[in-house]
Amino acid sequence: MVDIKKHIDEQTGYYDLKVSGEVDASSSIHLDEAITEAMNSSKHILVDLSDLDYISSAGLGVFMSNIQKIESESIHFVLFGMKEKVFEVFEILGLDQLLVIKNEKKEALEAVK
Repeated sequence: MVDIKKHIDEQTGYYDLKVSGEVDASSSIHLDEAITEAMNSSKHILVDLSDLDYISSAGLGVFMSNIQKIESESIHFVLFGMKEKVFEVFEILGLDQLLVIKNEKKEALEAVK
């Protein structure tokens, strides 16, 4: 089960997503909807994955399917806070080379500017 919290910082316009739990084939649609909404609302998106325990290939596919839009629309899209086992899955597929991934929120805020 995935839980996604959304917040827009009124001062900066940054869109924050906090993804918790597990993203699998059945819940990946919720992640896709949240990311699409974020990209339609802001060009500065921070995705907190510190409480994400598991992500399936379907969940990874959500990120992969949005890479072109992130690049073509110059969206500052930064993931941060991944647990080691989640990061390893991103790394195996090479997504760590295609997406901006930071260890903590402070680094993510610097990267999203």
